[in-house]
Amino acid sequence: MTDVRSPDTSSRVLHRDPVADARGRGQAGAVGLVIGGVFAQQFGAAVASLLFPRAGASGVVSLRLTLSAVVLLVVCRPVVRGYRRSDWAVVMAFGVALAGMNTLFYQAIARIPLGAAVTLEVLGPLVLSVVTARRASGWLWAALALTGVALLGRGGLDGLNLAGSAFALGAAAMWAAYIVLSARTGSRFPKADGLALAMGVGALTSLPAGVAAAGSTLVQPVSLGLGAAVALLSSVFPYTLELLALRRLHKATFAVLMSLAPAVAATAGYLVLDQDLAAPEVLAVLLVVTASAGAVRASTNPAPNRRETPDGPN
Repeated sequence: MTDVRSPDTSSRVLHRDPVADARGRGQAGAVGLVIGGVFAQQFGAAVASLLFPRAGASGVVSLRLTLSAVVLLVVCRPVVRGYRRSDWAVVMAFGVALAGMNTLFYQAIARIPLGAAVTLEVLGPLVLSVVTARRASGWLWAALALTGVALLGRGGLDGLNLAGSAFALGAAAMWAAYIVLSARTGSRFPKADGLALAMGVGALTSLPAGVAAAGSTLVQPVSLGLGAAVALLSSVFPYTLELLALRRLHKATFAVLMSLAPAVAATAGYLVLDQDLAAPEVLAVLLVVTASAGAVRASTNPAPNRRETPDGPN
């Protein structure tokens, strides 16, 4: 029987690089993990807003982090022996970043709309993506994503509560720190052990303010039920997915992917909190998705005239 394959096709089949193929599949899977985490986190934030009248922003943060810590510590059962002092310092810093990011963000969405808060918060990852980008295309995609973020918030940022905006910008800085510390934690601790330990630190950090603000309301059945849903959607699922993704994905690509958050937050606000999507916001969604897709494509294709593979997370 005649072989109908052309010589070029046969050569490509015989000379495919299994290592490169595995790396490409790994990065594609990591992208999926990040996007799934974004959806879970933003819809969890919308659910958290429904709990504010009962427990307040500080109470919801402490409830979320405490329940998340309990779940992760029980499931992961992290080993606490055999680590250096520097490893524990990273975990402690990661936990403080988790508590700070969530506290500032929840204080923001208690004062300004969810979409606007996330629009401001995502500036942290975007700045990080520009600073850490090593290719000219990375700067282009980050700039396009920033344009989308600015357009998304243009209609709603006028006249926003100044304190809420300041809280959102503080959360942006903590989000950038979270990305760096999450990658470092993932490189020092196996599986999700580092995340479980850091979540415990975050819970202990936020619990005093939460108890002072909400008191016994935190242990009421309705509060515990909604808090558990928020903990799973906003912490357990997204943080675990992101920690796993950062082991295979460069921080710059991760940061640009996280620029999907304002679009997803606007969608969650529309579906859960009855916040409308205007025409500029729809255009912003298209810009951000295009920027994210471009960043992913740039990260999975090797740069010309370079032999080494792209660096992973630090």
